[in-house]
Amino acid sequence: MVLSRFLKAVAVSCLAIQAAGMAMPLQERAGTKKNNGFTDLVEWDETSFFVRGERILLLSGEVHPFRLPVPDLWLDLLQKIKSLGFNAVSFYVDWNLLEGKQGTYSAEGIFDFKPFFEAATKAGVYLIARPGPYINAEVSGGGFPGWMQRFSGKMRTPAPDYMNATSGYIKNIGATVAEAQITNGGPVILLQPENEYTIGSPGTKFPDPDYMADVQKQYRDAGIIVPFINNDAGPAGYFTPTSGKGAMDIYGHDGYPLGFDCSKPTNWPDNNLPGDWHQKHLAQSPSTPYSIVEFQGGSFDPWGGVGFDKCGEFINADFARVFNKNDYSLGATLHSLYMIYGGTNWGNIGHPQGYTSYDYGAAIKEDRLVTREKYSELKLEGNFLKASPAYLTAVAQDATSDRYTDTSEITTTPLFSEKTSFWVTRHSRYNTLASTSYKLKLPTSAGTITIPQLNGSLSMNGRDSKIHVTDYDLGGINLLYSSAEIFTWKKYGDKRVLVVYGGPGELHEASFETKSKAEIIEGDGVTIDASKNGSVVLNWQTTSARKVVQLEKDLTVYILGKLTGRSERSMTDVDEDRNTAYDYWVLDLPSAEAGTYSATSAVIVKAGYLLRSASIEGGTLALIGDLNATTTFEVVGAPGDVTQLSFNGKDVATRAGTNDALVGDVAYNKPELQIPSLGGLAWKYGDSLPEIRPDYDDSKWTVADKTSTNMKGGQLSTPTTLFGGDYGYNTGNLLFRGHFVARGGETTLVLNTQGGAAYGASVWLNEAFLGSVAGNPALGNQTQTLELPDLNDGQEATITVLIDHMGLDENYNVGADALKEPRGILDYNLASREKSAVSWKLTGNVGGEDYLDRTRGPLNEGGLYAERQGWHLPSPPDQSFESGKPTEGLTGTGVRFYTTSFDLDLPKGYDIPLSFVFANSPKESNYRCQLYVNGYQFGKYVNNLGPQTSFPVPEGILNYHGKNYIALSLWALDEEGAKVGDLSLVAGPAIQTGYGSVGVVPMPKWESREGEY
Repeated sequence: MVLSRFLKAVAVSCLAIQAAGMAMPLQERAGTKKNNGFTDLVEWDETSFFVRGERILLLSGEVHPFRLPVPDLWLDLLQKIKSLGFNAVSFYVDWNLLEGKQGTYSAEGIFDFKPFFEAATKAGVYLIARPGPYINAEVSGGGFPGWMQRFSGKMRTPAPDYMNATSGYIKNIGATVAEAQITNGGPVILLQPENEYTIGSPGTKFPDPDYMADVQKQYRDAGIIVPFINNDAGPAGYFTPTSGKGAMDIYGHDGYPLGFDCSKPTNWPDNNLPGDWHQKHLAQSPSTPYSIVEFQGGSFDPWGGVGFDKCGEFINADFARVFNKNDYSLGATLHSLYMIYGGTNWGNIGHPQGYTSYDYGAAIKEDRLVTREKYSELKLEGNFLKASPAYLTAVAQDATSDRYTDTSEITTTPLFSEKTSFWVTRHSRYNTLASTSYKLKLPTSAGTITIPQLNGSLSMNGRDSKIHVTDYDLGGINLLYSSAEIFTWKKYGDKRVLVVYGGPGELHEASFETKSKAEIIEGDGVTIDASKNGSVVLNWQTTSARKVVQLEKDLTVYILGKLTGRSERSMTDVDEDRNTAYDYWVLDLPSAEAGTYSATSAVIVKAGYLLRSASIEGGTLALIGDLNATTTFEVVGAPGDVTQLSFNGKDVATRAGTNDALVGDVAYNKPELQIPSLGGLAWKYGDSLPEIRPDYDDSKWTVADKTSTNMKGGQLSTPTTLFGGDYGYNTGNLLFRGHFVARGGETTLVLNTQGGAAYGASVWLNEAFLGSVAGNPALGNQTQTLELPDLNDGQEATITVLIDHMGLDENYNVGADALKEPRGILDYNLASREKSAVSWKLTGNVGGEDYLDRTRGPLNEGGLYAERQGWHLPSPPDQSFESGKPTEGLTGTGVRFYTTSFDLDLPKGYDIPLSFVFANSPKESNYRCQLYVNGYQFGKYVNNLGPQTSFPVPEGILNYHGKNYIALSLWALDEEGAKVGDLSLVAGPAIQTGYGSVGVVPMPKWESREGEY
């Protein structure tokens, strides 16, 4: 611990602590506020941040607006995050989607940031802007546009071509973010330039303070005045505030302690719980708040993986309890989970190692349901920290297993503030599944106390962690100690409400310094003793049944149970969950003085699935939220004279409950859903591989005539480059045609293609199928030796190669230029012929970087014939198509493109997740599909690899109250052909919601494309 903190520390209850022979705890006194010299609206000291002068904890989660391309749904996400007790959201910007062609920047429609900023303001969450230029984020190129593959300079260095490109981008995105800064009344309070600038490649200057300073200057020149924060990939100590040129205002880092192997969801390796981060922070950046800018909120999953439900089991509620609380024990006052909502890699935006879903196993699922237990666990943690201002100035101490408990099986990490102390406990073997009994031995203002005092022992059951408190202020009443964890507390005039909880079957105890008489007013099983240290002691065994204790008129204590060990909450078994802590919500009340970000008061309500917001007018508490079952509401705490209750704009009949609380039942009305059977629709199809026909005209294709490249280290194995990116084709399927005149001795073709991990490829000579690459998650390129049919001397021949472009590699290591790993043909050898005997042409999406569909962006469509014709768009010209269904399929290799349409008229007032589900295909059948919904590519299905079979499509992309156009490409990679086993549209649980209407996004229809081919 640094000297300044020692000097600021004072002793509390010195006589008691000394009498007990225990060392004196250190407490933090707030240091001097500082700022970056541009604004005083965001300041900090060594412990925490100040926003508009208010000391705050920043609890945040990562959301990528571009992964949910329905602006009307952004507020839905932000409200769900706010309801956790969080007050911030971190977001990346994907440069690749905004500047598909260098110098042509477009952030309109679904790419417009203004609705996101407005939603943040309405929800009352601050924003941490992370616009790159590099973001990683499991997106194609790590956010770098494909045209940067042609740069001679190295990425993420001062190379002139690179810096010129970032200058244009940052000028635009910086100006957009600048308008939304807190200094302009907006929600943005911090900006992160660059990202995970932590590992340099050999031959590259690293770290490069000149580079980092130049990026920062670009943002300042664009109008950014909020503080800069960085995100080191682990606590490496780069660009701390005292590091000199390129230094950040605030130092931060990320952490993913369990890694990303979802196939072993219960595997917690020894020694993976961070133990030295606090010490590193004190050594690296002691003058700034401890900031964990990304902390593991889930995991990505590769092609051929186990699926995101397993990732949700892997980084589950147990993980949140143990690992998040460990972070809190280290004194983190900016804590941001990556991800809180993952979303969808629609329209080819993902990197090669990931599939369409980016659910991430996050607290909020891809379809926006909040049924994972982790969501509820985060709500418990978030509301406790929000209700505990003493945490913001507390000093984290070293972890110990021999000082504060009676067993070395339990490790305790204390945090001491001027009065209150927090005691974070866990198993010393953090990954054990054992149950351990223990007693606490804690210094308090009344002396050292062994807890529990009355009877029994505390217990730690398996992978769990608890935050015990001593000398915790409840608005003028001292909570001397509590072994039960605090969910929240509020003071309403001279009355107080405290809500505590424990795990199943646990014994807990709490002591209150008060002369008030305690009385059980609901439930039973609470022992009350007023003879200990002049305090009232409560001792109880946790059950699912609620217990309520009244300390005269001063304090009402709600004692709740908490169910654990489930990756998903049982959202339909209301009786089971009725009296658990998960059903309680704390909602800020709007205040003219505090605005939407900070609240001067709040309500505590027992409800069910989700509460979004609350307001009080004329004695009526108006709640907005969602139901999935008939639910009993109870107003546990509210200011003023609340006499009536409404939910989603409708009055609720109420009765008096415990302590005269308002209680009312709100009915869930299950809707009747009419979901079309996709198999019963009229499907049509067209041939999407006419390129193998002898009469096909490729005169409008791009001639592959460039003899040099900056990809692949500038090394070419072919006479001209056959890399898609060299010709402006950076997304989706690529097609190559190689023409030659046979001499009769061409017996084999050796072909080396590269499409990125798990890519597929098929090759034809004229109309004869030669072979395919079916796809391997571990291989980004493969070499095929293909036998050719007999060719006659003088015969004109054409090689056609179809390659599935899986996205560009990320550029994680500075200077490594992984972005420049090409997509296309790396090499070829035609038996008995020089390479120059083959002349090549290629194509991708129509226009390449001059892409046609400005609404859906530069990556949404690729180079299949059907895509180039625009058949994936609404109202395609299908008059000449043949009738046929994807479940009938092809009898040979090739690509068919299927289209159909259907109407939806789903009931209003419900949020109903819909997913397209593939099923019943043999795993050995090698085929690939792309699913288009109203022109938006929302599914890339690879039957032989998986794991994804269900593709959620949100309302707004799907028109829930009108016509929808569906298109499906079917690429059969085997001679036997392929067919889709089954394709259905499946509805998830219908959530009755007060959220409001969701409009459809722009979805331009098919028009004849000038220059199509």
